[in-house]
Amino acid sequence: MQIAPMRIPVFVSSPSPDNLSPAQEASAEIIHKLVLRYKLEWRALGRSDYADELPLKEVLRMVRHCSGGIILGFEQFRAPAGDLRAGSKNADTAAGVSFPTPWNQLEAGILFSAGLPMLIFKEPDIQGGVFDVGSTEFFVHPLPTSQSPRRALDDLDLVFQRWVGKVRAHYYGD
Repeated sequence: MQIAPMRIPVFVSSPSPDNLSPAQEASAEIIHKLVLRYKLEWRALGRSDYADELPLKEVLRMVRHCSGGIILGFEQFRAPAGDLRAGSKNADTAAGVSFPTPWNQLEAGILFSAGLPMLIFKEPDIQGGVFDVGSTEFFVHPLPTSQSPRRALDDLDLVFQRWVGKVRAHYYGD
């Protein structure tokens, strides 16, 4: 009898595959392969798990059983132009504004409050909240693409190795 090796669960915040472009899905697959390489289990609402109650309640339940988190900031809304802080004394205009799913912000906050090690990735035009440099103790990495040079993917592997060490330490109580 062959028994599959145990994998440490990590929560992944990402839009469901139906809401990703082919290029975005290819980026998610690069991350997924790293998760598998390091014997981790990708847990995500709408991918591996489905809510039987309120989705936010299910996220809380899932995070309690995970030892790390990954935030994938894929563009889900694009505005060619918009007003920032409209009507305030700090009002401004912006061009080419992109936003991820708001669930990235909620799930990052839950992971942060649980004290779990996180990796945060974003597409180039994504900004705001957890994706702003210096808003958390975590470095915000560019999402890898199928066009990423080999050197960038090797660097990403090193980042993953350091993060996996923290995930394992959390899981095993070190």
